[in-house]
Amino acid sequence: MKHTNYTYCFSSSKSAAAIFQIVSNPKKWWSGLFAEEIEGQSEQIGDEFSFQAGNGAHFSVQKLIDRVPNQKIVWLVTQSYLSFLDQKDEWNETQISFELKETGNQTLVTFTHNGLIPEIACYEQCSNAWSQYLQNLKVALED
Repeated sequence: MKHTNYTYCFSSSKSAAAIFQIVSNPKKWWSGLFAEEIEGQSEQIGDEFSFQAGNGAHFSVQKLIDRVPNQKIVWLVTQSYLSFLDQKDEWNETQISFELKETGNQTLVTFTHNGLIPEIACYEQCSNAWSQYLQNLKVALED
């Protein structure tokens, strides 16, 4: 059986460089919905940041493992605690990434949470939350 990772794609008229500047800083896009708190860095390979939301419902630590300026950024989830799940560390060892590709006067933005698949308990709630954050990002990138 093939597992399908959660993916969200959209196009923007912004350049890949402009979008990369925004997605490289989680405080600029992973916020505004559930009283999020983000601490730490995400600029150099090996940097880590923590994300907390929903009054403790979600806590995770992400480590920057791949960064290709204006093209790709990948974080590895090294710790997670999702209070609403039986297996509270379900995000551990999953990867969160953005890939950017300019085509003509548009940039295709592809977000993937590798390991967030329909077969795991958090898929519905987590994919719904991701869709909200990414829809907000898409709107923020519109001219």
